[in-house]
Amino acid sequence: MNEKLESIKTAELETATQFPHTLKVCVAAGCRSAQSELLKEALENEVGSNGQKESCRVKGVGCLGLCSAAPLVALESNGRTEAIYREVQTEDAPDIVKALGKKPVKRLALPLNMPFFERQVKIALENSGEIDPERIEDYIAAEGYAALYHAITEMTPSQVVDEVIRSGLRGRGGGGYPTGLKWVTVAKSEGSKRYVICNGDEGDPGAFMDRSILESDPHRIIEGMALAAYAVEADEGYIYVRGEYPLAIKRLEMAIRQAKRQGILGTGIMGTTFNFNVHIRLGAGAFVCGEETALIASIEGGRGHPRPRPPYPAEMGLWGEPTLINNVETFANVPAIIRKGGDWYASIGTEKSKGTKVFALAGGLVNAGLVEVPMGISLREIVDDIGGGIIGGGRCKAVQTGGPSGGCIPFEHLDTAVDYESLRKLGSIMGSGGMIVMDEDTSMIDVAKFFMEFCVDESCGKCIPCRVGTVHMYNILDDFTRGRATMHQLNMLERLCDMVSRTSLCGLGQTAPNPVVSTLRYFREEYLAAIKDHENTDRIPLREVIS
Repeated sequence: MNEKLESIKTAELETATQFPHTLKVCVAAGCRSAQSELLKEALENEVGSNGQKESCRVKGVGCLGLCSAAPLVALESNGRTEAIYREVQTEDAPDIVKALGKKPVKRLALPLNMPFFERQVKIALENSGEIDPERIEDYIAAEGYAALYHAITEMTPSQVVDEVIRSGLRGRGGGGYPTGLKWVTVAKSEGSKRYVICNGDEGDPGAFMDRSILESDPHRIIEGMALAAYAVEADEGYIYVRGEYPLAIKRLEMAIRQAKRQGILGTGIMGTTFNFNVHIRLGAGAFVCGEETALIASIEGGRGHPRPRPPYPAEMGLWGEPTLINNVETFANVPAIIRKGGDWYASIGTEKSKGTKVFALAGGLVNAGLVEVPMGISLREIVDDIGGGIIGGGRCKAVQTGGPSGGCIPFEHLDTAVDYESLRKLGSIMGSGGMIVMDEDTSMIDVAKFFMEFCVDESCGKCIPCRVGTVHMYNILDDFTRGRATMHQLNMLERLCDMVSRTSLCGLGQTAPNPVVSTLRYFREEYLAAIKDHENTDRIPLREVIS
């Protein structure tokens, strides 16, 4: 690390040692909606009125993970976490401050050894809940920008690419394409200029992984993009963020300004010849803009419509130039890979799915929130151990992964390992990381209808299979939920699933039938039970229907 960053790091660490106690208040969107900003102010006032300003600091931090227990406060004493308080209210501030140096407040404290915390392996989220996302100094003290300095002063661009290849990192946006291979393609493509784009257009229902990382650790994304830019020899980047994420946008803008002031963005970064600038572009909330070519069209000022591929963005992307596009979580892994080595990262996970994956646990779980787990962990471990099982002790009926592009995995397959290949075999996908857990009272037809309605609303309308086919599929599902469907409609629904998936232009249409196909595969009896005319309800194999 260069002298300037080293002096910042030293000063921050010295300041931290002056306070025996630190109260870390989550100020990410989930806890802010539960009034954590007022709670932080109440704790600051209580520390002041008790004359403890010299021994305790109150610090705003990013997401602490357990969103179902918001707002959360972590107590750190002498560098060690002593307590994590749940559902803290402003009136709890006096008791929390009085307990400093004593036993934690029992009625608020969560067990520190609960599986939700102990079973996680944090790489992309290693700073979430630890640093103040609005202070670059806090990020630098946590080894921030050390990987970038190491890369641009001691490594060649090709060596950075090789390290990413060695790590086995695959794209965390849903497709699972090898990250290093994409970087190689961009680096070798001919063009007058190259671009790096961070895809922050997270649109899956129930998904908030990327938003949380952007809110909790914005500098990490800037560092990941800068490392990618150095590797593919680009000098300009764009972060495409949904306009519905105001806190993430605010903190990204702040982080970019801070990085420029410290000479980490701009011209001659850290005294080298490397130049890189980052811009923010806001999306209007169109789900289809998560698709690479539609996202590029939106950045260029056009309508967010996908185009046929090839050519791929890696060869002809933004303004016709080679363009590297990765999502937020993918970039969040890169600094740790360069800092600790590709072999270290590859030692985590499975043979074909390396590292960890961040999931947004939602639905009927006791412990809902943001988790990062090693690839290869089973769905059952996530649902029962980390998630704490179904609220009220009920039985899990299915787990929906991959959002509108994914599928519903039934209870009997909960021992399946979470990796790209295993989920695909079950008719689902990893997706960007949304994971919705459903109890036994959930109607799977309602689930399929919900996601199909989402796809109908989000279709850009450019191609007929998606524009028209999804509407027909939704109407048939609606008839099922109203008890007026027929066997003919069931057969038609299966035909439409095949047609839409095979002939749609982009990934939205190609994967839109997945939730329907998976519910037909595993919960067909619900469709048969909903058919008005119960005559001739013997199952017709899908291969016969679509032949």
